[in-house]
Amino acid sequence: MRTGLDRALTFAGATSAAVYAPGAGNDELRLVDAAGDTPAGPAPPERLAVSGDSPAARAFRTDRPLWLTTDCALGALPLDAEGRRLGCLLVVGESPHGFEADQRRFLERYADAVAGILHPATGPPEPSSLLDPALRSLRVGSFVLIPDTGLIEADDTLLELVGISPDDFDGKADTLLGHALPEDMHALMSVLETSPGAATRRDLEFRVRGPAGEMRWLSLSCRVEHADAERPEQVLGVVTATPVLRGGGDDVSRIQWLTAALDDAVTARDVGRVVVAALREPLVADRVALAALQDDRLMVTVLDPPQPGAWPDAWRSEWRTEWPDAPLRALPTLQAALKDGRMDLWPAGTALEPGLAGVGAGGLAVLPLPAKGRVSGVCLVGWDHPHEFGPEERSLLTATAALVGQALQRAHAHDAEQELATMLQRSLLPRRLPELPGGTAVARYLPARRGLQVGGDWYDVIALSEERVALVIGDVQGHSAGAATIMGQMRTAVRAYAMEGHPPDVVVSHANRLLVAMETDLFATCCYAELDMEEGNTLFVRAGHLAPLLRHPDGGTEEVEIEGGPPLGVLAEAEFPMTQVALAPGTVLALVTDGLVEASDLPLDEGMRRTRTALAAADPADLGAMADALLGDAGRREDDVAVLLMRYDGMRTRPIRAGWMVWRLPDAVMHARRFTARTLRRWKVGEAADAILLVVSELVTNALVHTQGSVRLDLVLRGDRVRVSVSDSSPRAPAKPVIVDWESTGGRGLMLVEAMSETFGSVPVAGGKQVWSEIAVPDHEAATPPTETSTELSTEAGEPV
Repeated sequence: MRTGLDRALTFAGATSAAVYAPGAGNDELRLVDAAGDTPAGPAPPERLAVSGDSPAARAFRTDRPLWLTTDCALGALPLDAEGRRLGCLLVVGESPHGFEADQRRFLERYADAVAGILHPATGPPEPSSLLDPALRSLRVGSFVLIPDTGLIEADDTLLELVGISPDDFDGKADTLLGHALPEDMHALMSVLETSPGAATRRDLEFRVRGPAGEMRWLSLSCRVEHADAERPEQVLGVVTATPVLRGGGDDVSRIQWLTAALDDAVTARDVGRVVVAALREPLVADRVALAALQDDRLMVTVLDPPQPGAWPDAWRSEWRTEWPDAPLRALPTLQAALKDGRMDLWPAGTALEPGLAGVGAGGLAVLPLPAKGRVSGVCLVGWDHPHEFGPEERSLLTATAALVGQALQRAHAHDAEQELATMLQRSLLPRRLPELPGGTAVARYLPARRGLQVGGDWYDVIALSEERVALVIGDVQGHSAGAATIMGQMRTAVRAYAMEGHPPDVVVSHANRLLVAMETDLFATCCYAELDMEEGNTLFVRAGHLAPLLRHPDGGTEEVEIEGGPPLGVLAEAEFPMTQVALAPGTVLALVTDGLVEASDLPLDEGMRRTRTALAAADPADLGAMADALLGDAGRREDDVAVLLMRYDGMRTRPIRAGWMVWRLPDAVMHARRFTARTLRRWKVGEAADAILLVVSELVTNALVHTQGSVRLDLVLRGDRVRVSVSDSSPRAPAKPVIVDWESTGGRGLMLVEAMSETFGSVPVAGGKQVWSEIAVPDHEAATPPTETSTELSTEAGEPV
């Protein structure tokens, strides 16, 4: 279990390590964990007096690291967290010359990791529960390579750094090498094919490709152990993704790493993280700040450490939400340095205003960040203890400033572009989905991770009436502002055509003609579904889009076979046939775009199979969780993704309907009233009958007097309300008169209807409009009449047939 820890300590120059923590009375230090061996002396004692002269006790009392050189190297590092003394880390090494500077930096970071685990908030540690977790938190991996066989023993941390699952690792060095970039293969092969005369110790840096295609820089340090003078027995090494094991003073390698890392940095936060990794650890700095310069303010991107207490009051007073915006006018010395545009290195003791003196009391490096002839920002590197600026360090800071300035400007342009794209995308998609009678709908949208994060995928849920709803999903070709604009126009057009009352095939056909008329080079795919929420009948129309998926109540899934038409915008006279499918209560309808199921490394058939598997495994009771399960890994995607799910539950209260075709006869209104009265008696609605009859009289009279063509009266009883709807062939909505005085002979009808109704309105339908009114029916006794009655007026007898 301690193999990885022993290797890491070996390459840090230590042969053993021990952790001491205060005892119950705080007068002694007790051993709580130990690792390694001590061939030059006895095992570490179980207890040490705090008042004694042992290195651990002295470091604990003075709260400062203690480095000693006798017959062996010895280091005692205090363990602190949030101002509290938690114990001491004692390390012993073989070298009589002591620990080198790089080894000390690693051990200090290691001590910080141990202190974080020893923090009181985490509770008292269990034996042997400190050193190993602290090493894993530093992400230091280790390996043992047998050159003769090509076999390698690697721990889980190393496999994670390279991007290999432990279950997929076959123990061969070639498997690890396969993840390295070809340009770095020569250096890695020199470790695998160690020659007899090669150096015993090697340090190098190399790059690997992560699972999502991102590039990582790793540092490798190894030691060759020879069985004899001719043949190496094994190679022991450690690998880290951070510069805790710095490979010597090779500034060229550091600049190469910084250039590659900044090239991969996309956002301003990414640039800040690279700057912290490149400067704070190699320079042993206590603080690093990165800020963009906008007018007279520093728009701070990264503060490391991020705690407000680590920064001066001038910065804390400007604390906003996550990062502060420091006013430049409050820092005149910094303002002058930025105006000059050259790097300033201020040693300890320099007279600075309080806002800067607290950043670097032991030394402060001010790096103006140039970009295209102007200063785009500033980087501050501060030390608490006196720091000397050597020539190599000055060169590193100068080169870093030039690279970071350009990267920061690119990142801010990218952030502004993405903010605009996000705002555009959100404005074009529905802000919320409507509540549906007899069903629930949820949607998800993920932008593409490459290029402009705005695309042409869209979705919509359209409540056509109280019992009908339309679901639509589509995809406009491309990822650009043009594609998003076309997407917004198509979504608006489809919604408008649907609200006019057209059937699904007509809605899609109209949208197709509109896109053709736009004379754009882009085309769009679409899948449109109209559901009858009472019966579960669904009409599908598909225009070049993926087929919808169904999850049945028993958990089985199905890809609905729908006869499709061509994509929208290709052929003006294209036909789009309809397919009818009946849904049982509990069925989940899934509409997706191709970004979910297809990619360069994912065939469409395999993507659909995975989606159906996820659909079957998810719990339909939580549609939001089901949509998230379909999305799966939200990492880098080649295309944007839209998912629209609807669970059909069926309507709890089934409405009762009755219809009447009103013929244009002199006594048509009378017969409409008689039909209504008979229907209300059958429904056992008596208390509100007079109000309903008055509304029917006024609406039917208006339709007969002010329109031409057919007129239809529909009555619907749903719960405690009766809905009266009168349809005619005129698209013009009824208008109430603005002024009605005592001399007026008309115009009071609609006012009466509005006064008698709970709600009242007019909606367009195919071929005309429908004027409707809802009247409350208090305390009525539910009846069980036929679900629908349709009667007409006889021209001969004048009585209903």
